[in-house]
Amino acid sequence: PPQTITGNFANVIHGLNANHLTDQVIQRSKRMILDTLGVGLLGTSTEVYHKVTQYSKIYNSDISSTIWGHLDFRLPPLYAAFVNGVAVHSMDFDDTWHPATHPSGTVLPAVIALSEAFPQKKKISGLDLLLAFNVGIEVQGRLLRFSSEARNIPKRY
Repeated sequence: PPQTITGNFANVIHGLNANHLTDQVIQRSKRMILDTLGVGLLGTSTEVYHKVTQYSKIYNSDISSTIWGHLDFRLPPLYAAFVNGVAVHSMDFDDTWHPATHPSGTVLPAVIALSEAFPQKKKISGLDLLLAFNVGIEVQGRLLRFSSEARNIPKRY
């Protein structure tokens, strides 16, 4: 049977590995990650971050991930990614690209939260984290390019 666009997309993503990361991609990714962490830590001082942190305290799980700015508070990975993503975007200094999106602020908190959820004996390497980060950004970018709604966002605003 003919391959679907979704199937082809999934096969390409599944076939990626750390060997596909060039030195330039690694250096750029490290800079994007450092920038995102800095903006996220600044965002932990915002009112909206404090509100989502307070709201999220009702969730718990045996598997947990770090909430930035709180050494004694952890959440299930889904909620940790959400709260940390709010911290990154709350100051609106996070990176952007066309079509209009903030790639690192959505991808990095999820990648970090998931990486922390792995059992100790299956922890991922830094290179694996960089790969996941880049795959997340690539997926986001391609989905936006597939979207007819995203194409003319700059013209609409």
